[in-house]
Amino acid sequence: MNGKNEDRARARRCLQMALEAGAQKARVSLNCNVMDLVATLDGAVDRITHCFDRSLSLALFADGRYGVFSTNKIDDETQLRAFVQQSLALVRMLEAEPLRDLPDPARTAKDAREGDEAGLFDPAYGTVGPEQRKGFALFASPWGAAAPDGSWRLISEEGEYSDSLYEQYIVDSQGLECLHRETAFEYGIEVTIQDSRGDRYSGYWWDSAAALRDFDPSYCGRKAVQEAAAAIGPRRLKSGRYCAVIDREAASRLVSPILKALGGYAIQQDNSFLRDALDKQVFPAGMTLRDCPRSIGQTGARFFDSEGVATRDRDIVREGTVRTFFLNSFMAAKTGLAPTTEEPVRPVLEPFWSAASPQPKHIGRDELMRLCGDGILVTGFNGGNSNSATGDFSYGVEGFRFKDGKILHPVNEMVMTGNFLPLWAGLLGAGTDARACQQKSIGSLAFEGVDFSGT
Repeated sequence: MNGKNEDRARARRCLQMALEAGAQKARVSLNCNVMDLVATLDGAVDRITHCFDRSLSLALFADGRYGVFSTNKIDDETQLRAFVQQSLALVRMLEAEPLRDLPDPARTAKDAREGDEAGLFDPAYGTVGPEQRKGFALFASPWGAAAPDGSWRLISEEGEYSDSLYEQYIVDSQGLECLHRETAFEYGIEVTIQDSRGDRYSGYWWDSAAALRDFDPSYCGRKAVQEAAAAIGPRRLKSGRYCAVIDREAASRLVSPILKALGGYAIQQDNSFLRDALDKQVFPAGMTLRDCPRSIGQTGARFFDSEGVATRDRDIVREGTVRTFFLNSFMAAKTGLAPTTEEPVRPVLEPFWSAASPQPKHIGRDELMRLCGDGILVTGFNGGNSNSATGDFSYGVEGFRFKDGKILHPVNEMVMTGNFLPLWAGLLGAGTDARACQQKSIGSLAFEGVDFSGT
């Protein structure tokens, strides 16, 4: 934050102004994000960007009414006071919402005062300068690559290196004060190659780390080229039911609908295919999905949510049984259920192996293909949609046909369809190969009896 102590003092002053103006309760959230970016195009620097965003959010509870307002003009006390007064006047024009309230102080975070408790802030962030950023961006570029046998050549690349600092500071009128800081070093690149027939194929790869010492983007360009080259010569398959192995890069697409269906808004609005699932076994007995927000130093770790409620490690699904919904204070009051945090912070799907043989130490997509024998390896989803009320889904896919555990050829123009409950009932395995740079720690997955539409 620009003048960190000064900004936090202004946030506390804003809270005081709100109470003095007549609010019974209030919460102030101050967010700051700084990002520097270097983009490349075809092996040369294309653009350089510096972004600084700072905003203050004020939640007001006044006369049984509630509203949230935001501003980025916090340096001038006169303007800040006018913002508070105008916000309070608007709140008093709203309909009463008697169930709105600040969370119970017993539930709020008491151990996040310094901002570094989650282990995601790297002081080395401040040492990175323009030349090093440019070096990261250019060094990772694969521009000029071509197949030794002339079967393809690289015709375009677009890469982006960025480093960023994010901070969130929350105070409320019940004594809450908490701070979160994290840094990120990221690189992503998309390439297009052209084969000897003139057909074009794209590939993408990315990586990120919270600490500079853990960041190495040098392989990303090569990996993106490999992904593109592997897609040459796709074939369409006949429609049918296949075993499906979902690569770790795409696996979270199948977990996210579960998490959304367990959210308070979906439950309260009767828009969830898991609305009646609490404390029931609706997933395979070996499936365990946990929220692990306090995994120090791991991507996505957080000690509090947007209300300031303290996070904790908890079971989402344990041995197939749904153990929790995610409800903020308001949704808990509306549903009559116990409040938790507003959403899962760092979901982790534990390894699962359905074969009779002992579970291997490492379960990656290759092991899962061997487990399945024959099927389709899905490496990405192309559009599609899902129905949160029924659990039905339809996703376009890209990937490979495999047989006897070995990849045969790429596939295209295929659609994966079904319903999430039967899909997950057919879970054969969940991998240990989740990438450290992903907030959802989901490894590769294998399912049996999945419907694919093709020719």
